[in-house]
Amino acid sequence: MGGDHSVSLPILRAIKEKYGDVALVHFDAHSDLWHGYFDSKDTHGTPFRRALEEQLIDPSRSSQIGLRGSLYDKEDYNMSRDAGLLTITGPDLHKIGIEKAIEIVKERTGDGPAYLTFDIDFVDPAYAPGTGTPEAGGFTGHDSISFVRGLTGINFVGFDMVEVMPGYDPAQVTSLLAANIIYEFITLIALSKKYHEQ
Repeated sequence: MGGDHSVSLPILRAIKEKYGDVALVHFDAHSDLWHGYFDSKDTHGTPFRRALEEQLIDPSRSSQIGLRGSLYDKEDYNMSRDAGLLTITGPDLHKIGIEKAIEIVKERTGDGPAYLTFDIDFVDPAYAPGTGTPEAGGFTGHDSISFVRGLTGINFVGFDMVEVMPGYDPAQVTSLLAANIIYEFITLIALSKKYHEQ
């Protein structure tokens, strides 16, 4: 919980030691696949480029959901697909809907271990203004909770919630939503344990 998206990389390194490479289920307005950012190779815009280079994630089972951030050049648009990741852009998700997208992600992820990372800027800033890189055209709190709640049956071995900046949101609605999404992470763990005990 907390921090910018660079926190995912050391977590994925630790998970690799126990589980091997994992499917990435990544909710975000941005791909975070840049080779470098602000003259550094390790920033909140690069963790999944490093994760691919270190073979921490299996791109053939991984998905990036909600991408819609501003592009610096035409290559940015193709980064996820070029890396072998399934991309459901923000406009695509609005078009096909949450239920269909859940089906696609579940099929892609399969039965192996998976890691869910949720950047709060997946959510439209009207519902979650407390983040450093807000992008218009996102999703409601209901959409976000419904999507995560629908990911039952996936073998999640880790989660993170990142890029929440309470100081940017005096009303604290961003933190409230983030806490509720984290509750859904915990619920997925509980449901998975119940499923495996039967």
